[in-house]
Amino acid sequence: MRDEEYIKSISLLNKYAHAYYTLDEPLATDEEYDTLYHKVLDYESKNPSKRLDNSPTVRVGGVVRGEFSKAEHIKRMWSMEDVFTIDEVQEWLARVSKNVGECTYICEPKFDGASMNLLYENGKLVRAITRGDGVVGEEVTDNVRTIRSIPLNIAHTELIEIRGEVVIRKDDFEQINKERLDKAEQVFANPRNAAAGSLRQLDSSVTARRRLVFYPWGLGANSLMQPNLSDKMAFVYSLGFLKPPYMQECSSVEDIEKFYQKLISKRDEIPIVMDGMVIKVDDIDLQEDLGYTVKAPKWMCAYKFPATEKVSKILDIVLQVGRTGVITPVALIEPTLIEGAVITRATLHNFDEIERKDIRINDTVIVIRSGDVIPKITKVLCDRRDGSEIKTTRATKCPTCHSELLDEGALIKCQNLKCPDRTIGAIVHFARKGALNIDGLGSKIVTQLVNEDVITSVLDLYSLQYQDLEPLEGFKDKKIKNLLQAIANTKNAPLSRLINALGIEHIGEVASRALAQTFALKITDATKEEILNIDGLGEQMALSLLEFMRVNKETVLELFEIIDPTVEQKVQIEQNPLKDKIVVITGSMSVSRGLIKEKLERLGAKVSSSVSSKTDFLIYGESAGSKLAKAKELEVELLSEEQFGQILEEHKI
Repeated sequence: MRDEEYIKSISLLNKYAHAYYTLDEPLATDEEYDTLYHKVLDYESKNPSKRLDNSPTVRVGGVVRGEFSKAEHIKRMWSMEDVFTIDEVQEWLARVSKNVGECTYICEPKFDGASMNLLYENGKLVRAITRGDGVVGEEVTDNVRTIRSIPLNIAHTELIEIRGEVVIRKDDFEQINKERLDKAEQVFANPRNAAAGSLRQLDSSVTARRRLVFYPWGLGANSLMQPNLSDKMAFVYSLGFLKPPYMQECSSVEDIEKFYQKLISKRDEIPIVMDGMVIKVDDIDLQEDLGYTVKAPKWMCAYKFPATEKVSKILDIVLQVGRTGVITPVALIEPTLIEGAVITRATLHNFDEIERKDIRINDTVIVIRSGDVIPKITKVLCDRRDGSEIKTTRATKCPTCHSELLDEGALIKCQNLKCPDRTIGAIVHFARKGALNIDGLGSKIVTQLVNEDVITSVLDLYSLQYQDLEPLEGFKDKKIKNLLQAIANTKNAPLSRLINALGIEHIGEVASRALAQTFALKITDATKEEILNIDGLGEQMALSLLEFMRVNKETVLELFEIIDPTVEQKVQIEQNPLKDKIVVITGSMSVSRGLIKEKLERLGAKVSSSVSSKTDFLIYGESAGSKLAKAKELEVELLSEEQFGQILEEHKI
């Protein structure tokens, strides 16, 4: 084979593969493909330096890694708000229309898999990153290159992040589990776990054998100029990516519900597990106007499919100790297959729930599971009782440390800070990405350290020495040094992240920031009245914080001394024309609306998505439409992007 023939063969093989894996329209027999493939393989073995990046031989894998490195997304990957009923959809649509008026929505299946971000530069796949915490994920490029529905090269040279779901088809999932059973290996619980586990294989050749599929559903950083998301995605599909089997443009709740019911009717027919339908505002400008919550875009939601019900039997009721000490009764049930997952446990919430439903061991019950919702028992089939059922009494002792429990009615708590179950959960939460981000300190390692009596609390992390870890199984020199360095890196962490890391019930990221800015290190002595004076903090949050500090004040003060957190100060905004003003943005700008919004907030302005009599300023760019006309009608003060830039320059923003 000559060089020119090799190049043509690569092009032909990729054409065959695209037709087979993406279009489901084979252009060649398996024998023709294999014959040409082996000719290419023979050429590359003799000329390794001439192998092209888009050669199909790359799909075989073979790269073996010691560990996965972390990588940052250019633009954040968000979660989605879930809605479960048509009434909740109606409420969501009402919120959207209240802010941006009537608009068009794009609806498509929500596949149950592992989210992935693909980065292309100069037309080449350069990096693949798992979703992670939305900001930082794991770099799994070698494994993703083995997925045949992901083009290694695309006809678009500018930087672009293509987001989507890595999934496994139902029949392939069954085949994988059959093969694992034959090898006496543990089977995957469901296709999503199988997809995620396949992506995290250190040997990429294992990933290549798992028959993964990629369906794009969105974009991160990109320079595409199409005004609608559907147009941008049509361009993405034209680059060689799979298109969803069904997609619908909708303009009313009736349209949305009709398409939703259609997808439900196709649930068994579609070869991939779906757990709902995604609804997105199509207009990109309107998406920017709607913006984001702390966790999710306000312009999209997941309309989850109805819960699947199955009948099972309660074998036992056990107690689970959470990281905040809350005791949750859990039913152990006969293994029951629901939507591709084998369910063996179902939450009972609390003892009040057990008493209300009269749930007993040996009862025959109805179990439901909907998407990511934890399986739960909805009904006891009392007519099937035969007298063997056993009532459960309200717990008075912790199942792990046997200390007396604090009974607060609906909530029963273990107050013992040295309770092993509570310790493990608390440390895992303390170390997670959204908290103090101690890389390498996951659930498995924490459990090992606690079970080996190396640590008994979060405080013990800061007295760990090399010699404490060296005798432990799996701890080699590099791993020990990396873990100790990751712990050391938490010194001087922002106070808000430390508060969030404490795992105080009802106190999340936003509340932690507000508390840090209000009380600084005096948070341990905050009163109920002072807490309630903070905008957005209610009575339940205040009581939870007070209870936590009453029990753990000494530990918190020790952490403050060891970590010496950076105290965030409320930014004092100097006087400027936009301070405390309501501002609306419209039209095409030279920079992203997100950046403009950030700068406005630094000036002390409140950004709104719609023009009203309360609007103080309208900042407009090119092709400004109805909002500009309405602002003129209401005599709202207008600022061009250039005039806004002058204000930023004057105030050094």
